[in-house]
Amino acid sequence: MSGDVRDGLLVVRCQLGEREAFRELVGVWHAPLRRYLQGMAGSPHLADDLAQEVWIAVVRGLPRLRQPERFTPWLFTIARRTVTDHLRQAYRAPATPLEEAAAVVAEGDELSGVLTTMQIEAGLSELPPPEREVLILFHLEDLPLAACAEVLGVAPGTVKSRLHRARRMLRTILAERGYEA
Repeated sequence: MSGDVRDGLLVVRCQLGEREAFRELVGVWHAPLRRYLQGMAGSPHLADDLAQEVWIAVVRGLPRLRQPERFTPWLFTIARRTVTDHLRQAYRAPATPLEEAAAVVAEGDELSGVLTTMQIEAGLSELPPPEREVLILFHLEDLPLAACAEVLGVAPGTVKSRLHRARRMLRTILAERGYEA
């Protein structure tokens, strides 16, 4: 059973009022959600607080989710909004518009095949939030490009260009730390 089908069935069971299904849904998605939040917020304690906010929003919004098989992008969209709201409050500055790069991800980009999850996590903290976010969603959470685009609210081509820019930035950071890519 694919993850989308499994999640869809769990969502429908939740919508029918089955509490055990929600526990199962949280069991499946809490660790990836927390990893995303920690990567974006930079603090394990803050990630725990934000995860609670996300799950509360999920409980409130779940009855209205019309495409249960789209749970994963929906969950990460809520998480993204929660982190964005937190960062706005923390920095008391409006989000800056993202500069879109014209480049696209090259086939066989050597960085994507060489980096391990630990190396990506080591360099994440130095990346700006938009680049950090796309790397977390694509490489650490293994979301497909279409799901990343849905979460970020941009076209798949924009996700590709952000990935390309983020990989270049991460490559520079890791090279400065002595990693070879």
